[in-house]
Amino acid sequence: MELRFLLAIVLMIAVIVVTNFLFPPVAAPPPATVADSSVRAGADTVGVGVGAAAPRVEGVAPAGPAGEAPPPGEAAAPEVSRIAGAREPAAAGLAKAEPGGEEVAVATPLYRFVFDTRGAALVSAELLSFRSFQRPGPVQLVVDGARTILAQRILVGTDTIDLTGVVYEADPSGVTLQPGDSAAALRFTYAHPTAPFGLELSYGFRSDSYVVSVSGRVLGLDRGVLLTDLGPGPAYNEAREQDDAGLLAYVVNHRQSGVRSTPLRNVLGVELAEGPFYWAALKSKYFVIGIVAGESPETEAHLGGLIAHGRAQEGRADITVTQPLRPDGSFAYRLFLGPQDYAGMSAVGRDFEEVNPYGWRVFRPIIRPFVAIITAVLIYMHQTLTLSYGWVLILFGILLRVLLWPLNQKAMRAQMKNMAVQPLLKEIQDKYKNNPEKLQQEMLKLYKEHGFNPMAGCLPMLLPWPMLIALFFVFQNTIEFRGVGFLWIPDLSRADPTFILPIFMGLSMLVLQWIGMRGIQQTNPQMKMMMWLMPIFLTFIFLNLASGLNLYYATSNVASLPQQYLIAKERAKVQKPRGA
Repeated sequence: MELRFLLAIVLMIAVIVVTNFLFPPVAAPPPATVADSSVRAGADTVGVGVGAAAPRVEGVAPAGPAGEAPPPGEAAAPEVSRIAGAREPAAAGLAKAEPGGEEVAVATPLYRFVFDTRGAALVSAELLSFRSFQRPGPVQLVVDGARTILAQRILVGTDTIDLTGVVYEADPSGVTLQPGDSAAALRFTYAHPTAPFGLELSYGFRSDSYVVSVSGRVLGLDRGVLLTDLGPGPAYNEAREQDDAGLLAYVVNHRQSGVRSTPLRNVLGVELAEGPFYWAALKSKYFVIGIVAGESPETEAHLGGLIAHGRAQEGRADITVTQPLRPDGSFAYRLFLGPQDYAGMSAVGRDFEEVNPYGWRVFRPIIRPFVAIITAVLIYMHQTLTLSYGWVLILFGILLRVLLWPLNQKAMRAQMKNMAVQPLLKEIQDKYKNNPEKLQQEMLKLYKEHGFNPMAGCLPMLLPWPMLIALFFVFQNTIEFRGVGFLWIPDLSRADPTFILPIFMGLSMLVLQWIGMRGIQQTNPQMKMMMWLMPIFLTFIFLNLASGLNLYYATSNVASLPQQYLIAKERAKVQKPRGA
């Protein structure tokens, strides 16, 4: 979709620029494969098969090849054959809940989370402010059947202690926060019945934020690496499943190389992304599950690395994040489970808002300011004027054309001035076609005498294109427009199912070009053909783009008609005496 839109922009810009010259009138680091089976945790590398074995904890066995404890009666292998995060798909986040666990619910005005005391895993995460288009009720982040999201494992030496199957004690048995309530905590505690080993885990919740603070401590170990499962990515919630599936990806912010995104469908087998990372996240089209190092944005902390186990048939990958334990066995991080809201994600810090970056990497520094400004203006108009986003887009398109009226007027008159010089320019080209040096001198002299500037007629007209490009990404990624209807359009962030709007947009473009060519006595045949083909081609391109983008572009075209009509009349008056 982005490539088609880029092609459309390039063609539109080419028409504006190239026609001024060609058709003058005669009068727009991949993840490393886990080859050495190692996890880089900060500055230390913990290798599988290298180093001292973990202390033996009876009853909490090292994870086997499928991340499960060995069957009763069998001795656990003293060493794991590979990283615990690289588990088989059947056991990597989709295992059925075993008996013994109880559910603990956390309810706030923003979400309802459900934890299972078996593994202290998150088994449900509903975002109450957003409706799911895949199932009745609110958006659900957890894939059906996932039972190990946020469950912990500990890698020490050559062994991995798997805590995803142990039963924790929960205190309290449930958390409920009303608007304005202070923060509340949910604590999970596991203590081995005979060995001096245990884990304390505390979640901190707020009524006004999707950020969850996490802290804990591993007892009985003096070193190790904490492995936290993030699961196979957010569940599908959009009406068209491919909208979510196409954008499923894991994203990391590396301390040196910055933000990097990898589509889950591209993960084949087991892959390792080496840290240190400020954060790691799994995203769909509009929602994200992320883990951020440190207790606060000011804390200088890092995650160790990321392990991805691909599921080729499902287009997903199970993600496990590593981080080194402190010398006292403690750890702390933050979770973000919520919508890709720019303001909320910016508050997390460490450029967490770049989980779903706007635009292509090379154009991102240019596109990002436009996106931020346009989004802020549209939201402000929506809240201040109490208008629906559809009417806000119409008003925005009209206001933008009014603001650009002087520049467009200057550009169109510059085109008329250039047209008047064309006969003289052609005469010079014919006269000195065999004398390039003299031809160049005479052309420069002509340009200077008549103030001829071949770019003056097109550069001001290119100013609306950054707005159009920015709006493309606004409607592709901005959560505020998700599910917002207007007139017959069910969702401004999706294509018009009736195709009325893109067809109207194409017709408005055709009328705009037709009026703009009135008053030109002689028109190049190629230019006439372009006038008919471009609206048809762009209508085809825009058929599957967001309705909001089509609405803005059609409004912008219609708002340009009066100015185009006045310029056409002015051009006719200038050219009529010359023709007579």
